[in-house]
Amino acid sequence: MNIKQVRNATIIVEYAGKRFLIDPMLAEKGAYPPMPNPASNAPDGDKSIPLVSLPISIENIIDVDAVIVTHLHDDHWDNAAKELLPKEIKIYAQNEFDAIEIRNAGFQNVEALQDETVFEGIQLVKTKGEHGRGEILKLAGLVCGVVFKHPTEKTLYIAGDTVWYEGVKEEIDTHKPDVIVVNAGDNQFIQGGSLVMGKDDIYKVYKAAPVAKIITVHMEAVNHWTLSRNELKSFIHKEGISSNVFVPDDGESYSF
Repeated sequence: MNIKQVRNATIIVEYAGKRFLIDPMLAEKGAYPPMPNPASNAPDGDKSIPLVSLPISIENIIDVDAVIVTHLHDDHWDNAAKELLPKEIKIYAQNEFDAIEIRNAGFQNVEALQDETVFEGIQLVKTKGEHGRGEILKLAGLVCGVVFKHPTEKTLYIAGDTVWYEGVKEEIDTHKPDVIVVNAGDNQFIQGGSLVMGKDDIYKVYKAAPVAKIITVHMEAVNHWTLSRNELKSFIHKEGISSNVFVPDDGESYSF
């Protein structure tokens, strides 16, 4: 497999001979106003988003066999993606509600992920996630992740927009992934706490899967991030887990 970090949670996964685009946020830098009420310690809280440009061409990004949209927040499925992606492309949504919304944008080949979805011989398993803790969950809404399995490939777990909680541990224990992609950045609004993983969450993922390779994405691209790449790199170096946890720059890729 090859995993390319594009920007934010947008990645390209090459797996068992197929290319998947995950959570496409495809707008040009600064196309949208800042998300409201970012945490007071968010360094880019007042800046328009996306904060950075795409590192590769749109043509390269959308040249895929299928798209997976873990949820419909604008930083995972934006207006630019709706305009740029071919309307006949295969899209997987987390549930039928999201699938209807995507169909309403003109897409013709949309399917809700199930516990046992198969695309071109590749097993796609919908996984649990919690987009924060406590009261913020009601506002953040439902999210999912996905596990990729194929006889010729290592098992890949894309956790999606979730914090560490018992459900993530259950997915790791069940599927025993060789590679895990986590959405880091410790994004926060002024109230409600972490919406995705921070340093301590990532360390708990490592403890739950000490032989897996962990890739951290969803960093430094939307204005409510509070954990920088440099801070995370310092943390994983201090904890001695740099050989297991990777912090890619936009445009960087890994093969396993």
